Amino acid sequence: MSWVGVDVGGTFTDVVVYDPRSGDVRSGKSPSTPQDTSAGVLRALAAMGVDLAQVERFRHGATVATNTALERAGAVLGVITTAGHRDVLIVGRGNRTRLYDIKATRPPGLVRRSRVMEVPERIAPDGSVVVALDEAAVAAAAARLAALGTESVAVCFLHSYADAAHEIRAAEIVTRALPGVPVSRSCEVLPEQREYERFATTALNAYVAPRMARYLERLHTALRAGGLRIAPEIMTSGGGSWTFERMARLPVNSMLSGPAGGVIGAVEFAAALDAQDIVSYDMGGTSTDTCLVRGGRYALASEGTIAGFPNRAPQIEINTVGAGGGSIAYLDAGGFLNVGPRSAGAIPGPACYGRGGVEPTVTDANVVLGRFRPGEPLGGEIVIDVAAAERAVDALAARLGLDRMATAEGIVRLAVTRMTGAIKEISVMRGIDPRDFTLFAFGGAGPLHAAPVAEELGIRTILVPPLPGAFSAYGLLVADRRRDASLTRVMRMDGATLDQVLAIIEPMRTQAGEELASEGFGPDRVRYEAFVDMRFAGQAFELTTPLPPDARSIEDLVAAFHREYEQRYAHADRGTVEAVSFRVTAYGLTDKPRVPVIAAGGTAGDALAATRPVHFAGRTHDTPVYRREALGEGAAIAGPAVIEEAGSATVVPPGFTARAHASGALILTREVA
Repeated sequence: MSWVGVDVGGTFTDVVVYDPRSGDVRSGKSPSTPQDTSAGVLRALAAMGVDLAQVERFRHGATVATNTALERAGAVLGVITTAGHRDVLIVGRGNRTRLYDIKATRPPGLVRRSRVMEVPERIAPDGSVVVALDEAAVAAAAARLAALGTESVAVCFLHSYADAAHEIRAAEIVTRALPGVPVSRSCEVLPEQREYERFATTALNAYVAPRMARYLERLHTALRAGGLRIAPEIMTSGGGSWTFERMARLPVNSMLSGPAGGVIGAVEFAAALDAQDIVSYDMGGTSTDTCLVRGGRYALASEGTIAGFPNRAPQIEINTVGAGGGSIAYLDAGGFLNVGPRSAGAIPGPACYGRGGVEPTVTDANVVLGRFRPGEPLGGEIVIDVAAAERAVDALAARLGLDRMATAEGIVRLAVTRMTGAIKEISVMRGIDPRDFTLFAFGGAGPLHAAPVAEELGIRTILVPPLPGAFSAYGLLVADRRRDASLTRVMRMDGATLDQVLAIIEPMRTQAGEELASEGFGPDRVRYEAFVDMRFAGQAFELTTPLPPDARSIEDLVAAFHREYEQRYAHADRGTVEAVSFRVTAYGLTDKPRVPVIAAGGTAGDALAATRPVHFAGRTHDTPVYRREALGEGAAIAGPAVIEEAGSATVVPPGFTARAHASGALILTREVA
């Protein structure tokens, strides 16, 4: 029997197969198929020789919902809302998308105004009924949407977080009138205050739902036909796994599906090596995802956007920048060299892939510099074409008036600058010193650039896990089943009691536990966490604060908020505190893959495969190239060196030393004068 994790990226589809009995783990890559993502998944599984009948855990990281939003390829959307609030989704917050551009226009919304239907109803913020639901008006609105060819419906009523009865009843009426058309309710998608964010998140869910549901059904059918006997799962943006059926209904929770798997895997693996403070650094073919982990914990973002639209579904606080191996280098309007965010993608890909690409990319630059020249075909079929990479870089170099190597180094340095900027946004700009952290580098291109990124940030230690090119797929196997519940209830802390807080949290805890119990998780296999979104009275936004498990009074909760506030904003404040929303996370605990153990003994010389010219900082060095799988525990390699493996390569520049850990991880340390 085996566990399988499949992560679909913009360039490659990664597969990890783990044997829970022997602890053996293997990985593979296959080029992604943007025209039909499921075809790429099935091809990757076939290339790995996976026997689906022997699979007892199947986890998937998907980009379908994200791509649907980015490509504006979602459903014809209709919205039913409270009378007088037809324009909530159109007006939004009224903020300028480009602050200094007086000609900037707001991007078109997901729904036309003509497809937003108003019905008489009104719930007050305290949950009382101000205007009863007009069911006849709902039926008429549904009939009108049907006549307009609506493919998905969002029901968004004012203050439905306080009482969902009107939304539930309206959704029932719409479902009867439009059979087969998915209906999203804001009380289920995001039962929290701020009508624009709640409406927008619900509309986004409805917009991507039909395409996501079709994809999951098509993939599930193909997996069953191939022999899969268990229910497959998909990763959520918040770091847990859901069933395909649940995600088909609430796909807005999958926008960071793949990157979340990488963060979960990084936290688990780093903890096994006693590294609690890490910067997760995942550089793939299209983008780079970074996340700050402190004390073994990552933060959940309270605000998120996708394609310019708010998405407040629970998601790990991941900062993404358009700098990946496939990012294209070009001259901008001012004649300056720039890199990304435009990417060569899977097709045609970088010039060195030999698939018709002619523009130079970050990967091409690394090939020219000698840092990335794998001996094995990528994904089993892509042989690196060095001459094609050189032609692409030479064309750009001629326009710049530079030589080939200077241009290639410039491309890499610009990509590194963009990536370090993403890390600084989640560390330095919050008063956090990245020098106190370990850089946890993975993704196909992460180990290639980890050393210059660490040097730029002042980080002294880099950890490169085994199978870095497919590590996000490995992380999918680590995740627990997860349920998140939230509810808005504004409450001032002065005069409140802890019992009042617990009275709000306990029903959500019970509901989440019952859902996990229905999926086979007994009480001993469930773990709970509770959070309260809090702010100082008069502030507009909240800070999610963990409810201390040993809290004995409301003062303990307020003290926890003060600590969170000082940690986030680097200064203490005082004043009246109020709670706004309450959250519960329940984890259905699953078995985890064992951390591998490699054999001790042997020297770096035993792993030496070749020597080739590699360019560093304006000089070309005759650089040894090692095979990673041949390194024994304790083997040490001083830079310059390149350590190659299937799907990735770790570059050890001059001034760095790499050591093989017992877990199979590579630990790079930077010499400090």
